[in-house]
Amino acid sequence: MDDQWTRRVWPPAEDESAPSTQGPTRPYGALGGSPRPSTPPASPQWPSRPYREPDRNPEESLTGLYGAPVSERSQADRPVWPSLGLESPEPEDDLPPSARRYRAPETPPRPMPRWLRRLLVGGLALVCSAAVIGAVVVTVLHRAESAPPTVIHDQIAGVAYTLPPQWREGVVAPVTGFTSVAARGDSATVMARPGDRVDPPNLRSAVIDLSDLYTQLLLHGDKVEVLDDRAVTVGGRPGHTRAVRAEYTDVVNEPAFMRVTLLTRPDGGSTVLLGLAHPDSPQSRAEIEGLMWGAR
Repeated sequence: MDDQWTRRVWPPAEDESAPSTQGPTRPYGALGGSPRPSTPPASPQWPSRPYREPDRNPEESLTGLYGAPVSERSQADRPVWPSLGLESPEPEDDLPPSARRYRAPETPPRPMPRWLRRLLVGGLALVCSAAVIGAVVVTVLHRAESAPPTVIHDQIAGVAYTLPPQWREGVVAPVTGFTSVAARGDSATVMARPGDRVDPPNLRSAVIDLSDLYTQLLLHGDKVEVLDDRAVTVGGRPGHTRAVRAEYTDVVNEPAFMRVTLLTRPDGGSTVLLGLAHPDSPQSRAEIEGLMWGAR
């Protein structure tokens, strides 16, 4: 009976030895045993440091203050010192669950400055406009080059002539006596009309009379100079031509050029070709002469 009360009840010891007869096994003596000695028992040996030593291996089994095994406890989860609420909070992971599984969301690209967008839009519009204008110009020039030249057939004057580039057929007033006209703007003009019957020996004198008449009617020059006076054959038809240049003393009017060509016809009549250029220029002269020499 005494042995049962002297044994530890809790926690049960895995390997207990027989109680010693030298002294009590409990601080207050065994139940029903000898009275409590007068000298106090030695104080229990408490751990000098109740906390984990920094040089201890974390894999070792630690013992708490009262001998309870704590080897299974996570030393990282236990605070070394009681928290006073002064510690800085640990950074929280604010990523969504999908980011933990896949990856963190990417930073959106920096937007393009407004002035750069305007510059790019303006440059693109300018390039498009230039491309459209260039395409239109190329198309027009291609059509102009590929289009056949205009040919004027003057049945009344008995002649046909081909117009140079940039020349257009015009309309003449009936009072002038000319039946067809072609012009390049206001700078060059060629007109045709039927003439009287003229014998080949008299072609030069007839051309001189016509040149003097049109010089007075159309040029009104202060000084008139004869540039060309010779016989020609155009389209197998004999003829004569005369060219003059009129100058003016005032500073407003520029020099003018005029050429008169008279051609015979198979039916005995004649054809008068009159060319005018104001102001006088080598290009206008060349175009007028090319039109007349190509008549048929």
